[in-house]
Amino acid sequence: MKTFLTGSRYLAIAAYVLFALFPLYWLLKIAITPEKLIYTQGTALWPGSITLENFRSVIFASDFMAYFRNSVTVSLVSAALTTVIAAAAGYAFSRFRFRGKSLVVVILLITQMFPLLMIIAPIYRIVASLGLLNTLTSLIVVYTAFNIPFATFLMQSFFDGIPRDLDEAAMMDGCTRLQAFRKVILPLTLPGLAATLGFIFTAAWSELLFALMLINSNDSMTFPVGLLTFVSKFSVDWGQMMAAGVLALVPSCLFFIFIQRYLVQGLTAGAVKG
Repeated sequence: MKTFLTGSRYLAIAAYVLFALFPLYWLLKIAITPEKLIYTQGTALWPGSITLENFRSVIFASDFMAYFRNSVTVSLVSAALTTVIAAAAGYAFSRFRFRGKSLVVVILLITQMFPLLMIIAPIYRIVASLGLLNTLTSLIVVYTAFNIPFATFLMQSFFDGIPRDLDEAAMMDGCTRLQAFRKVILPLTLPGLAATLGFIFTAAWSELLFALMLINSNDSMTFPVGLLTFVSKFSVDWGQMMAAGVLALVPSCLFFIFIQRYLVQGLTAGAVKG
C-alpha cells in the first residue's frame, strides 16, 4: 500500500510537471517549425522538419534585440531600486514606532486598490509634464513606484520573523543601528531579498500596459511591445513571434538561477554560529 501511494504521488507530480511545461514545449515547437508547415501541421506534436530560420530572422533581421536590451535594463534597474527601498522601508515598519505609521500603511494599501486602467491617464500626463515620454527612465520610475508597496510589506514580513534581540545584541557589541541592519539583519533576509528581486524583475519584464502607453519610439520599446510588431493587419508571423518568446525566456531563467544560490544561502544561514 505504501509503495502504491508513493508511486501515485510521483505519477501525480510527473503529470503536473508535464502539464506546466507543455506550453513551453509548444512555444519551442512552433518556433522551429518552417512557415509553410505551421498551418498544415500545426496540431502535430512534432513538425515534419525543423528550422532555425525564425531565430535568425528575429536576431539579425529585426529590431527585437534592441527591445530585448531595453527590457533587461528596465527590469534590472527597477528591481534593484525597488528592493533597496523596500528593504529600508520594511525594516522601518518592522522595528520602529513613529507618528503616522498606521496612516502610511493604509496609504500604501490604498495604492494597490486602484485598477491600472483608471490611473494610466494621470500617469501619462505626469510623465509627459516631466519630459520623460519615450524614455526608459519613465518605465523605471513607474515600475519602481508601483511595486514598492507590495515589496515593502513582503520585506516587512521577513524582518518580523527575525528576533529583535539580534539588533540589540549587535548594538551592545558596538554596532550602530545602520551597521546592525547591514551586517546582521540584512544577511538573514536573503530569502526575502531574493524573492522580492525575483518578483519585481518578473513583473517589470512582462509588463505591457505602461510600456505600450508611455513608449512610442522604436529605440525605447521593450520586448512585450516588440512582440506586437510581428502582428500585421492581415497576418501573424507565428514562427518569429514564438522564436522571440523563446529568447525572452532566457534572461528570466538565468536570473532565477542566479538568485537561487542566494535564496538557498539565506534559508540555510543561521543567526548564531555554533
